Amino acid sequence: MSDPLRVQISGPLSAFAAGFLAELVTHGYRPDSTAKHLQLMAHLGRWMASRDLEPADLRRVEIAQFVQQRRATGRLHLASARALVPLLGYLRAVGVVPAAGSPEAPTPAGELLDRYADYLRLRQGLKSSTTRNYCNHARDFLADRERLIGGLGLETLDVAAINGYMWSESQRVSVSSTQAAAGVLRSFLRFLHVEGLIDRDLAVAVPSVAKWRLASLVRAVDATFVARLLAACGRATAIGHRDFAVLMLMSRLGLRIGEVAALRLDDLDWRAGELVISGKGDRRERLPLPVDVGEAIVDWLRHGRPHCRSRCVFIRSRSPLVGMHPTSLNGVVHRACGRASLQDVTAHQLRHTAATEMLRAGAGLREVGQVLRHRGSEVTSIYAKVDRRALAVLVQPWPGAAA
Repeated sequence: MSDPLRVQISGPLSAFAAGFLAELVTHGYRPDSTAKHLQLMAHLGRWMASRDLEPADLRRVEIAQFVQQRRATGRLHLASARALVPLLGYLRAVGVVPAAGSPEAPTPAGELLDRYADYLRLRQGLKSSTTRNYCNHARDFLADRERLIGGLGLETLDVAAINGYMWSESQRVSVSSTQAAAGVLRSFLRFLHVEGLIDRDLAVAVPSVAKWRLASLVRAVDATFVARLLAACGRATAIGHRDFAVLMLMSRLGLRIGEVAALRLDDLDWRAGELVISGKGDRRERLPLPVDVGEAIVDWLRHGRPHCRSRCVFIRSRSPLVGMHPTSLNGVVHRACGRASLQDVTAHQLRHTAATEMLRAGAGLREVGQVLRHRGSEVTSIYAKVDRRALAVLVQPWPGAAA
């Protein structure tokens, strides 16, 4: 069935069918895709009615149960929690389904994570994205406890258990990821102590992770690599225009993927030749807009960007027509590397490339730090290692070598 108007929706979700249909149309879904999402809504409504559930009862555990039942009945299309994102997003927007951070399962670990999320949001003032990241790390720690002792065992939590977890993490992930896990674990242990769930503050027992500052070299690529990357975008298509503009912002201005994703139409000041960047810590800063970067953005806006409600500069190529997620922007870089038959690089390496190219063009570390919007000069000092022109005057002849 490809006609959305022929989909019959009954049960507790029937009152929201017309609104959801309008939402799908607004976000650019084609009729066949719209019909499939409405069929998914109809199936969920019937499943809820069979269990006497209301929209307010749709929490993560119920959603997981529905997905499992949908797969068990042989429905393999739109048979994942991800497929429910448009529907649940609409129902949450109208206020009938609990927020995404609601309890994921009626288990001791799930309830504890919900309390921790509230602690981070309400008492620590962290953003939702940061809260999710912290909870994911805390979930890994609790899962490790359950695997080892068959439960949370907070009353038996001690220094040895903490060291054991950190050791296993250090063997599994990179140094930077281990550092992140250590920071979250300290936060989680402080929460447990503040809530009276453990009798002492074990945050001080989390070991520090050794990572020598400035020990590594920046992983930049050269101008030829960037030129081949840009040439592989195929600017005869809408996606090619978009990807070219994204790569120009990363390689010429050194924007982070989160900053590119957050760029909005209102941030482009064409009269002044500037753009406003929403950076780390909610900082908003203005950068000059080079002519070639501006032309790439104009080409995308004129010849590629679809008409939609979103004010984001860069829009998904498929419905829903909303702003691109940072993960998708990393995918832009990876796909361009594949098309150009180049070694795979990350978006952050293009940021390093912008810095090194500025140094080669004669800019100083201070100017580089201003363009990259570093908070302190010590962050920019990592690029001193690749400023060969400045380092050349420091090179001394090898003792005993001929002059």
